[in-house]
Amino acid sequence: METIYIDVLIILNIYVNFFLLRITAGVTHSPLKNSRCAAASAYGSLFSLTILLPCLGTLIPLAIKLAAAVSIVALAFGFHGAKRLMINTAAFFAANFVLAGAVYGVYSLLKPQFIRFNNGCFYIDFSLLILIVTTAALYAAVRLMRNALDRAPEGEWVVTVRKGRRIVRLSGLADTGNGLVDFFTGTPVMICPEKSFEELTGVPLDTDRLPRGFRLLPCSAVTGSSLIPVFRPDEVLISCENGARKTVDAVVGFGECGDKAVFNPKLLKI
Repeated sequence: METIYIDVLIILNIYVNFFLLRITAGVTHSPLKNSRCAAASAYGSLFSLTILLPCLGTLIPLAIKLAAAVSIVALAFGFHGAKRLMINTAAFFAANFVLAGAVYGVYSLLKPQFIRFNNGCFYIDFSLLILIVTTAALYAAVRLMRNALDRAPEGEWVVTVRKGRRIVRLSGLADTGNGLVDFFTGTPVMICPEKSFEELTGVPLDTDRLPRGFRLLPCSAVTGSSLIPVFRPDEVLISCENGARKTVDAVVGFGECGDKAVFNPKLLKI
């Protein structure tokens, strides 16, 4: 007799969802706290219980899957605009498809005694060790690919920031350690020296009285956490000594970063 153990089903889905959300965060460069990731994973595991229901056809499970994905992603990453929610949801779906393919490949090799597929969910009589190895290998592969794509080409960089008629040119530093993104749009944040604030605005930096279009953004660094002023400039151009030039979509912030504009090299890829 085929038996589905609900406790095993829930626990395995929490584990899988946790890794899928981590993969989503890695692909989209979205900040993700472990507490929110765990909560969203536990919440998402409840949808796996639809496997116990009678067959609901095709459209209803698809609608449930879509609602589950959107709500899981919103719970994990928060809501920072419809565009960002769609990007993270699409990445979450893609991670699900890749994992499903990997699990099916392992299933084809090992031929487990029992597999149950119903209402868009499946239950496979796998050992926990095999599932851990499969998901860990997938996560490692995604991280290696992401790191390779984010690696910046070598060279000296010059960053040009324009706000209206005011232009500031700075030496640029491509640094993968700058993972700061705008919470509302998910746009990468480029950190510029505080002295360039007055050059772009014409007024001294005062976080209590920011010019129109500026706001404060939480920022964490090795030295601690703080709020930095950020704004969306009219243009950000990154050029290299080899002649390469690219206008990038970035939010510009001002903080302690030496004399260079520090940006994540992923800006050159997206």
